[in-house]
Amino acid sequence: MRYERFLQGIAVAGGLLLGASADAHDPGHPTHLSFSAGEPGDPLKPSRTIEIVMSRQVPKMYYRPDTIEVRRGEQIRFVLKNADNLKDHEFVLATAKENHDHAEAMKANPNMEHNEPNAKRLRSKQTGELLWRFTKEGEFEFSCNIPGHREAGMVGKVVVK
Repeated sequence: MRYERFLQGIAVAGGLLLGASADAHDPGHPTHLSFSAGEPGDPLKPSRTIEIVMSRQVPKMYYRPDTIEVRRGEQIRFVLKNADNLKDHEFVLATAKENHDHAEAMKANPNMEHNEPNAKRLRSKQTGELLWRFTKEGEFEFSCNIPGHREAGMVGKVVVK
């Protein structure tokens, strides 16, 4: 347990977990991570499936759909499909500011791989899944922060009511 808390502290301090922060509600319980857009989903609980296609039509890159509405407390299983023949794409679920900051960081490290519960990077023609529970109301963003992709239009919105 100590090792897990140590790794979480390093990840948060190093900015490795996108949209995450350490959250200690009770000094008697171990620190856990809190994400701006909610929390990782529970595979044993029901979820609604939303398929997101990532691709490009030169000169634009896109997500389809690019706007999603969910209810607070709802769990979503995102099925992510990179339909692009040539490019990697990613799906990072966070606030607009967090994604913008991450996009800036990726300019220095464009091959950054993601292993966070709110982010997936997919190679060309690859499919992946992300299970997420939206615990907070508001507007959140999903974006591809690979240099040039966000600027080419790979930004979407999640409205949580």
